[in-house]
Amino acid sequence: MTSTVPPTPPQGRISASTIQQTYPDGRVALAEGVVLGDTRFANDDLAPVPVERRTWGVYNYLSLWVGMAHNIPSWTLASGLVALGMDWKQAVLTIALANLIVLMPMLLTGHAGTKYGIPFPVFARASFGMRGANLPALIRAAVACAWFGIQTWIGGEGIFLLAGKLFGSGWQTAGQVAGQPWTLWLSFGLFWALEIAVIARGMETLRRFENWAAPFVIVGALALLVWIAVKAGGFGPLLSQPSALGWGSGFWKVFFPALMGMIGFWSTLSLNIPDFTRFGGSQRAQMRGQALGLPTTMTLFALLSVLVTSGSQAVYGVPIWDPIALAAKMDSVAGTLFALLVVLVATLSVNIAANVVSPAYDLANLVPRFINFRTGALITGVVGIVIMPWKLIANPHVYIFTWLGVVGGLLGTVAGILIADYWIVRRTQLALDELYSPAGRYWYTGGWNLRAVLAILVGGVLAVGGSYSTLDANGTAQGPFPVDGLIPVLKPLADYGWAVGLASSLLLYTLLNLGERTRR
Repeated sequence: MTSTVPPTPPQGRISASTIQQTYPDGRVALAEGVVLGDTRFANDDLAPVPVERRTWGVYNYLSLWVGMAHNIPSWTLASGLVALGMDWKQAVLTIALANLIVLMPMLLTGHAGTKYGIPFPVFARASFGMRGANLPALIRAAVACAWFGIQTWIGGEGIFLLAGKLFGSGWQTAGQVAGQPWTLWLSFGLFWALEIAVIARGMETLRRFENWAAPFVIVGALALLVWIAVKAGGFGPLLSQPSALGWGSGFWKVFFPALMGMIGFWSTLSLNIPDFTRFGGSQRAQMRGQALGLPTTMTLFALLSVLVTSGSQAVYGVPIWDPIALAAKMDSVAGTLFALLVVLVATLSVNIAANVVSPAYDLANLVPRFINFRTGALITGVVGIVIMPWKLIANPHVYIFTWLGVVGGLLGTVAGILIADYWIVRRTQLALDELYSPAGRYWYTGGWNLRAVLAILVGGVLAVGGSYSTLDANGTAQGPFPVDGLIPVLKPLADYGWAVGLASSLLLYTLLNLGERTRR
């Protein structure tokens, strides 16, 4: 593992200009004395991170992913796939493959963050334009706000259920407000305030929090496995339950949309990963940390959830996929308190990293003069409550096919444009100062790159235009879309939304920019 101690400055000759300087390891920074004075497009949070402050190593990125992956929704991903008819082996395989696939665009977009020290919305200016970058940034921010609400509600429920074990039945049967016990709203509010308090202290606090949160959550999850295994005397029949789909055509009809949904789970981070890699001590550190952290952690966590749930089936007669509900069955007060702490840390870890950091930067990019990182985080917290996104996870059909599938398709389209522009059109070469200046090459037409707008429109229609709902055994539609698809001719593409969006926008944007050469 790479140490988290800040590295010494890279040795060798530094290639410098009056505007930016390139270090021997390939990282680029603004030259000394360069000031980003246009407050319409720059503030302290959006400015490139100086090389001496890019100190994150392999362990930091590994722990970041462990902290983000070990959360309640990712624990229950396997349950959603089992509910759709898969057996546990098919569910774990689908999750593993999805995370290997989504790792690729994550490493490609993350490269720009480490090389130039810039966050996602500033990186998007190169392809979408100074003003046009707000389009992908606000799409990403809207998704993050919804996820923030989901995770915050889950954290509040964790406090509510486990505190009920400590305070007695009166806690859970308290008077109702808007259809819920007032104690549940109190738990929700307390958890929300705790999240905002942590993120308001900045990215360095987040790094330190993730460093110890990751191993703590792993210990907690393993403790839950040991507890249920001892109580069950082994694992229940869930592990031997055959697939309701088999391995024939029935399986493949579910597999591909489910795979796209699983990719959609982290497709958000494949866009805004520069928000974290901008602090990278080297490309090697961020690439190794992410490769070690994401696919392995998500796969092992899915397997762990299956084993624990199988044990719960042996003990209680029914599979309990929700770890909070399972922990609430503990008889020990000490065990309940420990479970409550694990739930709080796990949910905090993912929510502030995955669902607050990005919209905070995205909203700051919208009006840098008035919104900084902390203000953006507060706005995210408020919006995440107002839109009530927790209803999305009530039905696995809506959660996986509609929410994750459609979101994944749209975000895949944005990722295709970012990758095409940075790797194919510009060959990773950016003029750092011009990303903050309307007088530079990234102004395009009134601040918008119309080629990128066209690519995102075409790719978005191809990716999600065929979205459809399936029918259950009674002929009832399982989702909000027409059974024949929004645009029937595009229905065959709907099951591959993320891949279609990424591939089509990447190809179209590349074709639209044939003959373009990077100007230095």
